[in-house]
Amino acid sequence: MSDWLAVLSRVRQGSVLRPILFLIYINDVDYGIRNCILKFADDTKSFSRITDNMDVVKLQEDLSKLIKWSEEWQMLFNVGKCKVMHIGNCELQRQYFMGNQK
Repeated sequence: MSDWLAVLSRVRQGSVLRPILFLIYINDVDYGIRNCILKFADDTKSFSRITDNMDVVKLQEDLSKLIKWSEEWQMLFNVGKCKVMHIGNCELQRQYFMGNQK
């Protein structure tokens, strides 16, 4: 009769640990951001109510801060997948850019 040794692992497996580590890694992406920001998995959304040109400038500054963070931490945004959505009938529909792309 042979003896069996059972090893029970109390360490979280990769399917649980990876998303948690990713969230810890990107946790500070919103430091210094003045507008609202939502983070879910690998998606980041920044949004604001735009009523005048100063709001446009604030949102563009936040986008620039996000790009700076992503370059510093080598976690680049896929700018080709980034979109701007205007809601409402306001005439202040401006163009925003991330990095060198609009």
